[in-house]
Amino acid sequence: MKKLIIIPTLNEEGNISKLLEKIIKLKLNFTVLIIDDNSKDLTRKKILYYNKKYNFVKYVFRSKRLGIGSAHKCGFKWALKNKFDLCVTIDADLTHNPFMIKKMLNVLNSNKALIVNTSRFLKNDSLKSWPLPRIIITWFRYVLVRIILKTKLDSSGGFRLYNLRKIKKKHLFLAKNNSYFFLIESLFYYEQLKYKIQEIPIVLPYRLYGSSKMRLKDIFDSFLNIIKLRLNKF
Repeated sequence: MKKLIIIPTLNEEGNISKLLEKIIKLKLNFTVLIIDDNSKDLTRKKILYYNKKYNFVKYVFRSKRLGIGSAHKCGFKWALKNKFDLCVTIDADLTHNPFMIKKMLNVLNSNKALIVNTSRFLKNDSLKSWPLPRIIITWFRYVLVRIILKTKLDSSGGFRLYNLRKIKKKHLFLAKNNSYFFLIESLFYYEQLKYKIQEIPIVLPYRLYGSSKMRLKDIFDSFLNIIKLRLNKF
């Protein structure tokens, strides 16, 4: 069974090496694909170092910032082209612990889920290290999505496992948004299509190195797109 980890990056020089070392130590037998959106720091230099050192570390260097949603779709296309069976998407900022991948695999195998999604809202202390403004924004978005889209899923997180053998190829690309809203839009479609989605709790530490790539515009766009998604017929 061929397994892939997709990591979108943008100016993550303080995190990417640490994340890759964690993945390597776990001996997961995954190929790692890093999709970089034209980082201006040392991110690409570090990616090239690991690519030369480990033959299972691959990369796609893009010429401009195309968005995290676009990076996920780029990863899916690469996975399908190279006939991977499973893929994990994970953020590069060290808030997602790759140790959870083993648990995600166990859940997928035991529950016959097609998608395993990590949730920040199944435990009360999942965001305990975050600053209060970020906690408020995250909870507000979750409640808004829950009410308007009628879902209980934590659909704005990017740490997921997909069974590519069972998900129809065209459904991987139903979500048209190329930014952060892609995460909400794609999970909404999977739920509407009755794919079995299993959630597991996750504790997210606040990032220590670098800064969030989410802009104020992304937050406002998400709120507007949530309403548009509900109004549009699927």
